[in-house]
Amino acid sequence: MKKIIALALTLVMIFALAVPAASAEAAEVKVGFIFLHDENSTYDLNFLNSAKEACEKQGVEYILKTNIPEGQECADAAEELIDEGCNVIFADSFGHESFMIQVAKENPDVQFCHATGTRAHTEGLANYHNAFASIYEGRYLAGIAAGMKLNAMIENGDFTAEEAKMGYVGAYPYAEVKSGYTSFFLGARSVCPTVTMEVTFTNSWYDEALEKEGANKLINNGCKLISQHADSFGAPTACETAGVPNVSYNGSTISVAPNTFIVSSRINWTPYMEHMIECVKNGEAIEADWTGTIATGSVELTDVNEAVAAEGTVEAIEAAKAAFEAGELHVFDTSAWTVGGETLTEYLADVDDMGDFQPETNVISDGYFHESEFRSAPYFDIDIDGIVNVDA
Repeated sequence: MKKIIALALTLVMIFALAVPAASAEAAEVKVGFIFLHDENSTYDLNFLNSAKEACEKQGVEYILKTNIPEGQECADAAEELIDEGCNVIFADSFGHESFMIQVAKENPDVQFCHATGTRAHTEGLANYHNAFASIYEGRYLAGIAAGMKLNAMIENGDFTAEEAKMGYVGAYPYAEVKSGYTSFFLGARSVCPTVTMEVTFTNSWYDEALEKEGANKLINNGCKLISQHADSFGAPTACETAGVPNVSYNGSTISVAPNTFIVSSRINWTPYMEHMIECVKNGEAIEADWTGTIATGSVELTDVNEAVAAEGTVEAIEAAKAAFEAGELHVFDTSAWTVGGETLTEYLADVDDMGDFQPETNVISDGYFHESEFRSAPYFDIDIDGIVNVDA
């Protein structure tokens, strides 16, 4: 009898070893989103669309909070989301960061993800993370479309090559904005070597009246094409009224500028949002800094409006895109720009944001400025030759 029992137990053990153990159930995820504005802002609309798409793809619940200022209201919104059962919280604006960190420290079991922030790698919190994308590459591609348009207008006799001047409506003179307009300018100059650019700032992320006013000021200064790092339809509307070509940001503005819109670059946030959800589902750590690329589907251009764009624009963009993907093209190649007539061989950037604004990291090597490699948020803050701040 004992032999029979022993044999039975042995068979049970063999069977147990032969059958794979059931995989651990994925953790339930509920995501809370904090947005600076609402769908009326091109910036926030881009995030809103990605949030919905990512959560629906992943089959998780989500809560959206819009029009949350960069103040204590952000911390309050995060606390409310936690009370409503969210275990992942994402905020979309630079000024939300300190409040996200505050609540992250108080809630170690909740994951906090923040776009455009700079402090995750220095804070060292296991539950606080920054994300961005190599949008400077997208801006460069959009700049090629701008340069092609200028060339076509020069060939048409609209103005001379020496008069090829663009205008740029920026929000704040921050590294993120400077990185964006410099890469746009370098893209344009790669095909239109005589181009120059004037920049004006609204000192607001979203102010339709100021953005329109800024665009009109640049147009009156003789700028032949306008682009922007601002979140409303103000600049595109001004361009449509004046008949001046426009390259927008964060999404197509063809609905308000059908006769002047050329193309728009944008960060597609869906890949990152899916990534953060999958990490929480699987109990995996989220990177302190995550930088999306063209290869991850995080950097995109809208369809080119071929009714306005110059002939050959699509092909020129695709050629440059292929060069980026092959590692043959770098936006901030130091042979393509100067400062005070000199080529930089090294540059200390304030990568480790300790609140002291002290540069500490050399970011130029191998002949180019390594943007968004030492942390996800941009740190290119150099004023290069060929670009003039008209507010200075």
